[in-house]
Amino acid sequence: MAAGDTIRFRIKGTDETCDVRVLRVTAYPDFEALLDGEGPARVNPAASREEQLANIRAIYGPEKEQLGALAIEIELVDGEGPATSE
Repeated sequence: MAAGDTIRFRIKGTDETCDVRVLRVTAYPDFEALLDGEGPARVNPAASREEQLANIRAIYGPEKEQLGALAIEIELVDGEGPATSE
C-alpha cells in the first residue's frame, strides 16, 4: 500500500461500498510510537492515549505489535476530506 492507491471498503452484508485514496503511509516500530507520532486525537479523538493503547493491545497481542504499526491517512475519493486510520 502506498500514497495514490485506492482502497474499496464494503459494508458487511451489503453491496454498499466506499472508495478512499491513500494519502500517506507511515511505519512505526510499535503502537506507542504510532500514538506519539500521530497524536492520539488524530487516531481516535473520543479516547485518551492510554485508552487507545489498551484497546489496540486487547485486539493485537505482543507478537503482532512486534511487527510494527502503520498509520494510513486517507481521503474519500469523492473529495469529502482526509481521515486517519490505523
